[in-house]
Amino acid sequence: MFKSYSMELAGRTLTLETGKMAGLANGSVLVKYGDTVVIVNVTASKAPREGIDFFPLSVDYEERLYAAGRIPGSFMKREGKPSDKAILVSRAIDRPIRPLFPKDLRNDVCVNALVLSVDLDCSPEVAAQIGTSAALSISDIPFNGPTAAVSVGYVDGEIVINPTLAQREKNRLNLTVAGTKDKVSMIEAGADEIPEDIMLEAIIKGHEEIRRIAEFIENIQSEIGKPKFDYTHCVVDENLFDVIYDFASEKIRTALTEVDKDTRDANIDAVTAEIEEYLKGKYSEEEFEEIKPQIGEAVYKLQKKTVRHMILEEKKRVDGRSIDEIRPLSSEVDILPRTHGSALFTRGQTQVLSVATLGTIGDEQELDGLDEEKSKRYIHHYNFPPYSVGEARPSRGPGRREVGHGALAERALVPVIPSQDVFPYTIRVVSEVLSSNGSTSQGSICGSTLALMAAGVPIKEPVAGISTGLVTDDNDRSRYVMITDIQGLEDFFGDMDFKVAGTKNGITAIQVDIKIDGLTYDIIKEAFERTRVARMYILNEVMLKAIPAPRTEISKYAPKIITMTINPDKIKDVIGSGGKVINKIIADTGVKIDIEDDGRVFIAGEDAEMANRAKEIIETITMDLEVGKIYTGTVVRIMNFGAFVEIVPGKEGMIHISKLAKERVEKVEDVVQIGDTVAVKVIEIDDQGRVNMMRIV
Repeated sequence: MFKSYSMELAGRTLTLETGKMAGLANGSVLVKYGDTVVIVNVTASKAPREGIDFFPLSVDYEERLYAAGRIPGSFMKREGKPSDKAILVSRAIDRPIRPLFPKDLRNDVCVNALVLSVDLDCSPEVAAQIGTSAALSISDIPFNGPTAAVSVGYVDGEIVINPTLAQREKNRLNLTVAGTKDKVSMIEAGADEIPEDIMLEAIIKGHEEIRRIAEFIENIQSEIGKPKFDYTHCVVDENLFDVIYDFASEKIRTALTEVDKDTRDANIDAVTAEIEEYLKGKYSEEEFEEIKPQIGEAVYKLQKKTVRHMILEEKKRVDGRSIDEIRPLSSEVDILPRTHGSALFTRGQTQVLSVATLGTIGDEQELDGLDEEKSKRYIHHYNFPPYSVGEARPSRGPGRREVGHGALAERALVPVIPSQDVFPYTIRVVSEVLSSNGSTSQGSICGSTLALMAAGVPIKEPVAGISTGLVTDDNDRSRYVMITDIQGLEDFFGDMDFKVAGTKNGITAIQVDIKIDGLTYDIIKEAFERTRVARMYILNEVMLKAIPAPRTEISKYAPKIITMTINPDKIKDVIGSGGKVINKIIADTGVKIDIEDDGRVFIAGEDAEMANRAKEIIETITMDLEVGKIYTGTVVRIMNFGAFVEIVPGKEGMIHISKLAKERVEKVEDVVQIGDTVAVKVIEIDDQGRVNMMRIV
């Protein structure tokens, strides 16, 4: 049965419709927000997936360019693999809903959000997040929601909910907040050095709107929601866990209490083998085969219980650090001799090599998406090869994790990248994770800052990143311990990975992953303070000691770029018919030339002298010829009535035969030949722009 429900959200109407489309999905909602339309469908398998120990949730946010009235630019003229933007939105939808499914659910659950129409004033990403929560809530899939999400901006000193396109042009904050009625469950932000107190205020104001939306969805669920289906509970047998706990709890604790990750993993493998041998002796062969599939899950559960107890009750960490202690840090620049900028940043056993490359404006990345962003000149890529965690498997290219971490580092650094007018380069940074034991994304931010400074990029301020973790009491979530600089094990067994990057002045990026139902404002406030203190330490005590400021000169291997501005009406003269003029300049000087529609010209070349020569040629082409002024040119054509002289590429004038010499000339070839260089004086420019000259003898 068709149902439609509406509410006001940030001055625009949000409508959720169901019962008209996609009737075979477990839950389906059509979201209309302004002229933005997104359909969200959720489905679940009827039986659990065999042989897994995790919840198999997949989220796909799909863009169709028809939604923005465009045809794809590819050869196939259809959408291909998801864009980076679509992958990031999929991750943002996933993070707040994943903790709200039952921990022991093993049925496949798929969320598909398809963008059908885009109104640039009304975010399709927010519509998709709200639609996902609504579709799951009214479906029969077990889900402890609803959640909701909004975007928050900071425009002209004011916090704005779901900023419009016009507001986004002046926006200093791109914050997405998701949560339940009671708590914040996801934070994703890019910011222009926003202070912590303003960021917290923005999160709180966003959550106030989330409460309203969540209550709106709750009312819909109470009216038309389906009963949740029963499922097979995949839990470890309590009796088996008790047996393993009694035998191995101290062994596991001893095995975990180790600084080195490889040694710790080897210790756990050895204890697991002991446990299996013990159980073989305790149970019959038939009983052992029955419990064998649960042993791995039981050992995992015991490790988690041990680590959490040590942190929560004893305030101890497995590597011996105090609660707010950062692992040993080191940084170094100029690792690679021929690259434009490079740096190695190490935090404990996490190590990232970042490499900066400077290119011309023409190297900007073109984007084929649904929003207003058409290109970008700062590009950040992140690679996480298998060897970084000691795994023997082939690399298969970047996945969602790589795209997400690269985008986080990019967001963190974009606010400090100089404008094109100040630094006319396209900049690409690649972060290669060489070793991983937690916080590689934050390590890539630190290393990339150093690489940019080493490359001579005049960044406004250096940026550092750090993450905090959280362990809460399972029976009383208000009781918790926060830890600074989490390693892999603490991320794995903890409740939160709260990543914050920023400068000495404020925050530039946030990404928060949560495994519980959400965070209170007090926890968020404390995380901001912890990360600020740690950020200042990393900047002052480690990074700035490796390189105190951006270099004043770029690498000798980087292209040298000269900028100039010409009259836009003269662009056609510089390019010439079919590109003839500009191609000749490029061929003669060996430079690369990019011309913007507003008349800005960027000349790039390895040889500064040739770049300056190209600039001189363009200046000559674009200058207005003056009657009475003397120029030097080349004879390019000879007619019986005179000679044509090219003063600059694409700009010719004629010397009549009577003006070739003081004496009478019978034949043009008697005085000049094609290719001769001659001095000429402009004597007339007629109404049609034709230039008449005389030869200076």
